[in-house]
Amino acid sequence: MAATQKVATVAVVAASCVASLAGCSTGSSGSKEGAPGPQQAPAEAPRSAIRLIGDGSTAFTGAQPHLPRPERLKAGERPPQFVVFSWDGAGEDSQRLFSHFRKVARENNATMTYFLSGVYLVPEERRDVYRPPQHSPGRSDIGFNDRDGIADTVKQLRLAWLEGNEIGTHFNGHFCGSGGVGEWSVEEWKDEIAQAKQFVKSWKTNSGMKDTSPLPFDYDKELIGARTPCLEGQKNFIKAASGLGFRYDTSGVNNQVWPGKKEGLWDLSMQLVPFPGHTYEQLTMDYNFMVNQSGTTTQGDPGKHERWGDEMRDGLLQGFQRAYDGNRAPLIIGNHFESWNGGTYMRAVQEVVEQVCNKPEVRCVSFRQLVDWLDAQDPKILAKLRTLKVGEAPKQGWESFLSARPAPAPRGVPGAPAVRP
Repeated sequence: MAATQKVATVAVVAASCVASLAGCSTGSSGSKEGAPGPQQAPAEAPRSAIRLIGDGSTAFTGAQPHLPRPERLKAGERPPQFVVFSWDGAGEDSQRLFSHFRKVARENNATMTYFLSGVYLVPEERRDVYRPPQHSPGRSDIGFNDRDGIADTVKQLRLAWLEGNEIGTHFNGHFCGSGGVGEWSVEEWKDEIAQAKQFVKSWKTNSGMKDTSPLPFDYDKELIGARTPCLEGQKNFIKAASGLGFRYDTSGVNNQVWPGKKEGLWDLSMQLVPFPGHTYEQLTMDYNFMVNQSGTTTQGDPGKHERWGDEMRDGLLQGFQRAYDGNRAPLIIGNHFESWNGGTYMRAVQEVVEQVCNKPEVRCVSFRQLVDWLDAQDPKILAKLRTLKVGEAPKQGWESFLSARPAPAPRGVPGAPAVRP
């Protein structure tokens, strides 16, 4: 019943996405505290370490800082509780929410995933460089940007990556419903992906800001995952992405269980969690809480804003506790940099970060860090974890449940012993 309720909500979202800079969507074990994160913004990479790529919009600056080395679970070891906070259509605008949540993450031992919409690096006057599938050139349901907005967004992307956060993609024009991404072919998805990459790799040419520092990463290698607009078009997107170096997708709807793979990609779907005051569960995304509270009105009754935010916060916390005390399935949370219903959902997300990310055995990580850890595990151990239902802890305890010694990781797989010279 809960899944049926939530899928219906996704359909509502598909018909009512709000055009704004933020975009929209319908989505250590044994340690004594949360995994340590970067405590301050790092300095720029030394000039001598920079190798410019293309027009200098991006650059190779070495391995990304602050990425922990994934390790295999030991025999009988309880899995850490992973929590992923992610942001659709990430961009910095006058609300300054991108920079704000970077600070929140640093202060709470967390890293996050920022899904960039490529058109946020394209100025309005250059909009015709975008050729969206099934739409006329220069069309975008979330608009484009201006030079100041591009400069601000590039600055946040640069600093976020240097702090260990991940830069994924929310693609470009954010088309939902008729003619939208749900109707795109595999080849059309490949074209959209290529354009999303190109806008990141050529933002200097498109904006004319030649003297600005480059993004410190090679986006062809950095981009390993995505969330589709309105959670539509997943089937053909996965088929397209599986041959393009992608490692995960987070465009589906699922329960709080351990993930598997689809078409070779980790299926890190949005999840259903308790919805306080309601008889059905809710998707772990701010937009969906809003739609079920104020409908398609983004600024509903001010007298209800606080309660609505509390419902989202408490629903996410109940979902977290259910996993933390139960099957330890990773908790996947999606958001937007928006001020819907007075910003109550941003307040709710911040309170969840502050309450969960410093708990023992909790790791608030990016999707990249999560899939690195998953890839490091013994497949037989992951298969056993997938037998646990929502909120179900092993009846015989973790030590007995995972008592079998995992097979060693093959050479070259994350978590394998280091090769000694």
